[in-house]
Amino acid sequence: MVQKVSLYFFLLFVLSVTAQEKYLTLSEIVTDNAKILTPEQLSRLRSKLTQFEKETTHQLVVLTIEALPNETIEQYTNGTFNQNKLGQKDKDNGILILFAEADREVRMEVGYGLESYITDAVASRIIRNTMIPNFKEEEYFAGIDLATDQIILLLTDSEALEEFKKEIEEEGEMGLGLKIFVLCFLSIFVAAGGFIFYKTYSNIIEVFRGIFIGKLGLIPGLLMAAFSLIPVVFSLGFIIMPLVFATVFLDFGLDLEQYEYLLDNPRWIGIVLIGFLLFTILLAFFKILLKGKEDFKLSWLKNDKKYMSKTFSSGGTHSFGSSSGSGSSGSSSFSGGGGSSGGGGASGSW
Repeated sequence: MVQKVSLYFFLLFVLSVTAQEKYLTLSEIVTDNAKILTPEQLSRLRSKLTQFEKETTHQLVVLTIEALPNETIEQYTNGTFNQNKLGQKDKDNGILILFAEADREVRMEVGYGLESYITDAVASRIIRNTMIPNFKEEEYFAGIDLATDQIILLLTDSEALEEFKKEIEEEGEMGLGLKIFVLCFLSIFVAAGGFIFYKTYSNIIEVFRGIFIGKLGLIPGLLMAAFSLIPVVFSLGFIIMPLVFATVFLDFGLDLEQYEYLLDNPRWIGIVLIGFLLFTILLAFFKILLKGKEDFKLSWLKNDKKYMSKTFSSGGTHSFGSSSGSGSSGSSSFSGGGGSSGGGGASGSW
């Protein structure tokens, strides 16, 4: 019995250690696992970043790897950052630059304490204008070295930081006339998508109403509803994509990176779909109750031909069997000081 209990606790210990060591443990301020740097370049970077930490307490850390594991570069960089507790505990003033050679991706992860200085926009511009052009030419050291020089300058010179941010704002500015034109152009797609959505969604509601009053067979009715979902999804694309475009290019203040977890956890799609169907069924019930003269019945296969002809065929609606559907990432000892990051920063690929 004692042996079993001991074995149980030993396994728990091993599992906990394994979980804690999911990401690389960094012992140097620059770790070149991808072997993209010469010894001289590695020494130069370590010396510069170590000196920067001594003068400011900010930890600017570089990690290169050959390839990402089964995670996005955002997940892997954030996990490595937090496991190594980069930055100081009470300041959260760490920055991690992760370079993945085979994936051709780079990520700059910024600790909470520095997010007001190295904002997502600042990090993105450094990656886009400084790192990526050099990486495309396989000048990996130059890209990393120049980027770290920029970060050091922005964190030690407030005037340079303000000028840098001003350049970003000017770069993204769009005239009022052009904004109005773009909004009008996008509104055409939104209106078209809204019209298609209204027509097709009304058809789906009517399909469920027909099923519940026995005018439409359950099996053919469900098939009709399934096919009708295609133009519904298509119309939602016409509505959503212009709105996303507007938030990005017209600067409506929506930070899309806050919603990255939706891409990483697609289970919400199933939840939304189930909610959509339940809401549609509920509307169909209300429609029956409002008419007041219809009884609830159920037919497995049989359709009321008169009902089908009157309700679906003439309106061009999808009907099963009678009309077709439409739409179709100098050496010295080093360790993190207890800082953390909530996912601020930016990524890029080349």
